[in-house]
Amino acid sequence: MIKKVLITAIICATTLGSAVAQKKFQQELSVGASFGTTFSTVSFSPTKVQQKMKLGYTGGVTLRWVTEKNLGLQAELNFAQQGWNEMFEDQPEYKYSRTINYLELPILTHIYFGNKNFRFFINLGPKIGYALGEKTDENLNGASPNTENTQHDMAIEKKFDWGLCGGPGIEIRTGIGSFLLEGRYYYALGDIFNSRQEDYFSKSASQVFSAKISYLMPLFK
Repeated sequence: MIKKVLITAIICATTLGSAVAQKKFQQELSVGASFGTTFSTVSFSPTKVQQKMKLGYTGGVTLRWVTEKNLGLQAELNFAQQGWNEMFEDQPEYKYSRTINYLELPILTHIYFGNKNFRFFINLGPKIGYALGEKTDENLNGASPNTENTQHDMAIEKKFDWGLCGGPGIEIRTGIGSFLLEGRYYYALGDIFNSRQEDYFSKSASQVFSAKISYLMPLFK
């Protein structure tokens, strides 16, 4: 009797394992849009520039291809604002900020966990960008309230921007598409000013935190 039960259990387990193995993972291609805010600074060296986070905006289109269980690839084409906002503690009536508008292309590895209705994910990868233009907002009128003011008279010299970005998020999947909330950090490996030995700044790299919401609609599964 026990022998028959064991044989039956083995046959059932083998059949179930074969059915699972034969079940193919359904790939998913989705497209959508995103909008959010950026909080940026620029790391200057060797002289430090006192700053507070500069508020900007970002938005664009997203293409995501989930190729395997828990893994996919995500590409974006975004408009994003970066720059810096200087802080004058002793003379708070002064202000100086620089806004740099970028067209950027992140290529990200998409890692996710969860079920068919809710997922937690992490996006990681490189990002390249190109500066479309810049704008200065200030009321210094020639004053020099901080020790370092050289950057005020310098236009952006390196329009090409590149670095690494990544961050976590959550995804709610519905019958009309997916709604995502994501946080992201970007560390630039390039500089906005020239950084040769004869140049004034040896480093002028952006750091950006962003938060955004996205909507993705599956094209096929």
